[in-house]
Amino acid sequence: MRADRLVAALLFLQTRGRVTAAEVAAELEVSERTARRDLEALATAGIPVYAQAGRGGGWTLVGGARTDLSGLTENEIRALFLLAGPSATSPELRVVLRKLVRALPAPLRKGAEAASRAGVDDGTDWSGTEAGEPRLPALQRAVVEGHRLRIGYARPGEEPRERTVHPLGVAAKAGVRYLVADTDAGLRTFRVSRIVSVVETGEPAVRPADFDLATTWRTLAARMEDRMVAATVRGRAAPGTEAVLDRLLGGRLRYTGRGEDGWSDIEVDGPTPEVVAAQLAGLGARVELIEPPEARAHLGRLGAELARMYADSAPSASLDAVRSGPA
Repeated sequence: MRADRLVAALLFLQTRGRVTAAEVAAELEVSERTARRDLEALATAGIPVYAQAGRGGGWTLVGGARTDLSGLTENEIRALFLLAGPSATSPELRVVLRKLVRALPAPLRKGAEAASRAGVDDGTDWSGTEAGEPRLPALQRAVVEGHRLRIGYARPGEEPRERTVHPLGVAAKAGVRYLVADTDAGLRTFRVSRIVSVVETGEPAVRPADFDLATTWRTLAARMEDRMVAATVRGRAAPGTEAVLDRLLGGRLRYTGRGEDGWSDIEVDGPTPEVVAAQLAGLGARVELIEPPEARAHLGRLGAELARMYADSAPSASLDAVRSGPA
């Protein structure tokens, strides 16, 4: 969670006095770019953090190193709790905030507590598709304590399979957490919400020499992103479908032109033509796929299957639309 990192970055600054973005990145196990953004966020929020360029430069907390928060001003404390408070949905972060409040002088506690209650961060996906992560604490504990695990992992549409892994870290991308682990087949990522069981083997985990979570995650994430956009499907979309397509496809969708009939030319990236076709199937005749042939064939198969399954309940006009496609 970003609020955890911001608090940790501030306390690291208080302890060291002057730090570089690289040092913060190493301490928090994030990329240097992320560390720099966090430091800039603290400065923007009103915390007296400033950067000094050149040899011997770095990021400094005005007033020098401190061992607690009692040296911060009222406005600075309010800014910090406004940043951290909305994300305090985990028990661990709430404990951190309570400890920080107790470290403040009594006259400043009321303002800090009010600031922590001034916002809310609701991580719930409106689509309701993201499952919970009940195994996350056990995974995090295994990473910290260095324990080898047997996990039950269920891919979509498949029965869970048991795997023995060496847990190395937990990374988050767009609100979704992944376990980074070493396996007999090499480094792998496992979506935490799909881990259905966690059993400690009683054996120590083996950590590769010079392992760095941030660097490893960037490499693994780049591979996953390449697989997610390995195929491109071209087609046409009817007027009025833009909002639905944007929400459904996000950055994988490109508009390349518009015809005289008002239909938009589109390109959609995905792992395979069949996956893209399935994602667009719900729009029916409002989207026409043009190429590659695999996408058209798969959409045709889906349409035929649906027509057969619901032939008794669908109006004849709807079946005619399925057969004829867009005009």
